[in-house]
Amino acid sequence: MSEAADGKMGLWAVVSLGVGGMVGGGIFAVLGLAVQLAHGGTPVAFALAGMVALLTAYSYAKLSVAYPSRGGTVAFLDRTFGAGMFTGSLNVLLWLSYVVMLSLYAFAFGSYGATFLPQAWQGIGKHALISLAVIAIAGMNLLNAGLIGKAEIWIVAIKLAILLLFVGVGFSGIHASQIAPGSWSPPLQLAAGGMIIFLAYEGFELIANTANDVRDVAKTLPRAYYTAVGFVIALYVLVALVTVGNLPVDKIVAAKDYALAEAARPFLGQTGFTLIAIAAMLSTASAINATLYGAARLSYCIARDGELPEVLEHKVWGQPVEGLIITAGLTLIVANVFDLSSIATLGSAGFLLIFAAVNSANARHAPHTHSRGWISAAGASACLLAFGALVWQTATTAPAKLWVLAAMLALAVLIEGAFRLAKREIRLHE
Repeated sequence: MSEAADGKMGLWAVVSLGVGGMVGGGIFAVLGLAVQLAHGGTPVAFALAGMVALLTAYSYAKLSVAYPSRGGTVAFLDRTFGAGMFTGSLNVLLWLSYVVMLSLYAFAFGSYGATFLPQAWQGIGKHALISLAVIAIAGMNLLNAGLIGKAEIWIVAIKLAILLLFVGVGFSGIHASQIAPGSWSPPLQLAAGGMIIFLAYEGFELIANTANDVRDVAKTLPRAYYTAVGFVIALYVLVALVTVGNLPVDKIVAAKDYALAEAARPFLGQTGFTLIAIAAMLSTASAINATLYGAARLSYCIARDGELPEVLEHKVWGQPVEGLIITAGLTLIVANVFDLSSIATLGSAGFLLIFAAVNSANARHAPHTHSRGWISAAGASACLLAFGALVWQTATTAPAKLWVLAAMLALAVLIEGAFRLAKREIRLHE
């Protein structure tokens, strides 16, 4: 049973939430980018990113049990580092990282949707679909936040079934030479490739927000974190194996924006391509819905804690409307202006820094959370090393994109600093 008689969530309900958050659309969006960077070693790249996620899940599990709160990441950072400039900047960075995630999902929705259009229309069609997805789903959230949410469990089931069909049918057709170590990228580039697509694992942190709604928190939450992350690591590695094992790297890279659909063509034909493309659009649409609402609520929570302007704390019809509109507007800009590689780099970098802070938080609280502090310290180090590999890869292959990354980090600090300065000026004039 997913829920107890008292309405509390059971293990499998929480696991479903975590799996749905991770397999929300990231794998559809970043698989081609991973292959471009890691080549035949793409399964290893996904496994490396998964290990960083698993280490971080340990810290989340311990903090969620010790300090259960719907605030999740924001609450953990505030409790550990206080409500100062550092924490405020991290929380704003978290919000901006959600905007980047939304942009990734919208970009993937547009890319897969454009494959159904005549080739001459695919360029403009992709941007039209990107904008339509964000605007339409934001509108649905304003009118009825539960409209897509009611179908979420079915959408998760459909996309998992299609991905498992992809793995099951395609596994027998793998060419060993295409995944042999000789086909892998150099080790550092392989690791960097895994970190650029790290945001495909980000969604497990949603489990933290269920802490007040779960029965037997001490047992359920840790099991849910490890089961969800472990399952998704296995799924991603298998999907990557089938992809690079069935389709040459150059063909995957040529179809980078819709690589998973193209990878289904050798063994499922045009029907498989269409099936995966439809699943990708369904999946990314549901991910936009869940993440948009979550990001709007996150901006509300940060504003409530005094780290963003009070306008984001206002609610209309019981919802944080201003936060929703601002988040959707920023998403439209990022998704339409930046390419897939830039979006993935920004998102992964943001979450690696946030997760390094969460691991550090648990290392600090190890006695109270009954943790092995060295595991969380290793998690923090892994996140920072992963961030370093990501920066190295970007500096080596596309140094101009470092300015985009630096701009996002600077923007988080500037937003928080400007807001605190404005608050100080207001107090002085009262």
